[in-house]
Amino acid sequence: MEEDGIEEISSISARLLRRRSGGGDSSSRWVDGSEVDSESPPWSLLNDNENGSEGYGSVRRRLVKKAKRVDSFDVEAMAISGSHGHHNKDVSIWQTLGLAFQTLGVVYGDMGTSPLYVFSDVFSKIQIESDVDVLGALSLVLYTIALVPLAKYVFIVLKANDNGEGGTFALYSLICRYAKINLLPNRQQADERISSYRLKLPTPELERALRIKEKLEHNSFYKTLLLLLVLMGTSMIIGDGILTPAISVMSAVSGLEGKIQGFGTGALVTVSVIILVGLFGIQRFGTSKVGLTFAPCLALWFFSLGSIGLYNLIKHNIYVVKAINPLYIYLFFKKNSFKAWSSLGGCVLCITGAEAMFADLGHFSVSSIQIAFSFVVFPCLLLAYMGQAAYLMKHPDSASRIFYDSIPDGLFWPVFVIATFAAVIASQAMISASFSCIKQSMALGCFPRLKIIHTSRKFMGQIYIPVINWFLMIMCVLVVATFRSTTDIANAYGIAEVGVMMVSTSLVTLVMLLIWQTNVYLAFSFLIVFGSIELLYMSAVLSKITEGGWLPLAFASFFLCVMYIWNYGSVLKYQSEVQGKISMDFMNDLGSTLGTVRVPGIGLLYNELVHGVPSVLGQFLLDLPAIHSTLIFVCIKYVPVPVVAQEERFLFRRVCPKDYHIFQCVARYGYKDVRKEDHRAFEQLLVESLERFMRKEAQDLALESEVNEAEFESVSVGERSYSGELSVPLIQPDGEPVLPSSVMGAIDDDPSLEYELSALREATESGFTYLLGHGDVRAKKDSFFLKKLVINYFYAFLRKNCRGGAATMKVPHMNIMQVGMTYMV
Repeated sequence: MEEDGIEEISSISARLLRRRSGGGDSSSRWVDGSEVDSESPPWSLLNDNENGSEGYGSVRRRLVKKAKRVDSFDVEAMAISGSHGHHNKDVSIWQTLGLAFQTLGVVYGDMGTSPLYVFSDVFSKIQIESDVDVLGALSLVLYTIALVPLAKYVFIVLKANDNGEGGTFALYSLICRYAKINLLPNRQQADERISSYRLKLPTPELERALRIKEKLEHNSFYKTLLLLLVLMGTSMIIGDGILTPAISVMSAVSGLEGKIQGFGTGALVTVSVIILVGLFGIQRFGTSKVGLTFAPCLALWFFSLGSIGLYNLIKHNIYVVKAINPLYIYLFFKKNSFKAWSSLGGCVLCITGAEAMFADLGHFSVSSIQIAFSFVVFPCLLLAYMGQAAYLMKHPDSASRIFYDSIPDGLFWPVFVIATFAAVIASQAMISASFSCIKQSMALGCFPRLKIIHTSRKFMGQIYIPVINWFLMIMCVLVVATFRSTTDIANAYGIAEVGVMMVSTSLVTLVMLLIWQTNVYLAFSFLIVFGSIELLYMSAVLSKITEGGWLPLAFASFFLCVMYIWNYGSVLKYQSEVQGKISMDFMNDLGSTLGTVRVPGIGLLYNELVHGVPSVLGQFLLDLPAIHSTLIFVCIKYVPVPVVAQEERFLFRRVCPKDYHIFQCVARYGYKDVRKEDHRAFEQLLVESLERFMRKEAQDLALESEVNEAEFESVSVGERSYSGELSVPLIQPDGEPVLPSSVMGAIDDDPSLEYELSALREATESGFTYLLGHGDVRAKKDSFFLKKLVINYFYAFLRKNCRGGAATMKVPHMNIMQVGMTYMV
């Protein structure tokens, strides 16, 4: 740690020791008057003579090789994981079809509304002069849909899920489980026993996977690069949450131009803004109440697209099916050269929302998304685009309003209403996705803490973040009011979409090499084929930076800076806490009374350490006249899994000898878990888990003592040979402990266990106090200028304006105590 931090910790330690020595034993006592002999620590079961001579105990210790003590975290995790597991339920075909129907309303809204604006944007760059223009553009659209959403996402990317969860953070967490690449070094072996971890390490035979794993783990540059890649993809998804509502709503409302006399650009902007404000205004009520209407509405929308497309195909020119021949793509580029390349920026809009198939996977199943796209979405979109192309063959002047002009006269108003609802639903899906991305970023320590409201009691994924909601609304309104045209917004829209796809391609390639252990040629073929397509589209949309393409880059850069600065500052703060933690020698010098008065009650000291005594304890001992009889260091830790089962939530460890009554508790959550526990339910669950830990610890100690006795009796001093293995396993494969009758009798007669349990119950009755440290993070004086700027100003601003630790807990304020700490990093 930096010298300033070391001096501060040393000063606290010295003051505590002076206070203890000056006050004497009479001033440091248990208020409840109970006394218990100091228990020998678990590692001193074989006693030696106190005089230090090499007596019987010393000889015994040298001759008997004690079995390696199992970490209490690992023992508890083994016991829990044996009793719980994922049981994949057999889903019937009807349930799968039902899920497939529901995906229409959640997953495919964005892609389903793309026929509103794709051809109008493509032909804003190119004038239709011959059939080659129409057939070439149609062929580009058809093969783009067939290659990216169908071939890439449906058949490959969906399989790279994290226990059924999708998205960039799911891929990152999956990679984090196979390689230690998390910049926050709080990984524990016990985490691998979580039932949803399902870790399958690369086999030794596949040296390539092991080499990749080692390079990722030992090179900080690769770790940072991978994190930046994930944060960039997440930032662009949030940018989509701004652009999707804007372009979808404006494209739907633009159908009124020409139908209502005097309805011009000003009216279009006004109506769009009103719809957008209303859309964001109802977000606080959640989507659960209107969710049932999403799927039927989108199903009707896709039916309309397919029916109208088939009608136009038969009526106007059925020969546009010739566009299936990719030769027309070559002729299209040959005829239009640079303009054809520029039109790719409009063509890519036909696959907007493809990433949603993967990001929303957690709400459905792989098979349901595959069925819905293959048998409903894909055919309907093909018919829609073919129908529009057939109409353009006879009416080339209708390119700017192709969607509404191609609708039969008697169906305009019904289709307009359905299109408006479809646009709102598509917008709702991206807004919800933005909320989910922010929540996952917060869980993985990459975003400042914000207020999260859970809008549904049944579905944990339905959340509402007020600050983000109003930010998105303001940005959407500004985009609509500034650009005033769907064509200009489309120029900005494509960059965000292609950027997210490129991130997914890179991460899935890494998953193929590291986890799937795919043939290297197949993995790089995936990267080259789809990476080349996406790079081609990215080059086209980047050419529109001056025409609005700068907007998603600005949004992405802003959120990327916020997330990276928060992660950078949080990692430095954690490292400072690790290096500044209080040593066990110092705790032993303080004694079981900790140099102060111990009063009945349980103190829950929140910190970020998974091992050791946090330095904030020293500040509490200095500032408070007394400390609680039972102390629990609580660490809220997010592990790289989607969900942690309730029975696997807590892990306990004893920090000091028994008479200290100090424990370490790690409360583990997945990145999609919802922390909604009432503080009373949390306290009850915590105490019950602690009692089970005490009993389990007593069982392990009694069993270990019996095994050591048996080993000692079998040792031959002359041969100096012994067995280093436990003759009786602590835990059976099914998670149940193996306990001989003699061990059970020793536990029942153990007075120290009964005393501890009674002391815990008494402390529980006295109540809980939440001890929080309010940390101020400052860069040390000799830091370079950029680090001082980032930590002292930007990171400090984010910490000052984010949601505080006390605000995130549903605990009465009278039960919370805070002290100030300064961390020099």
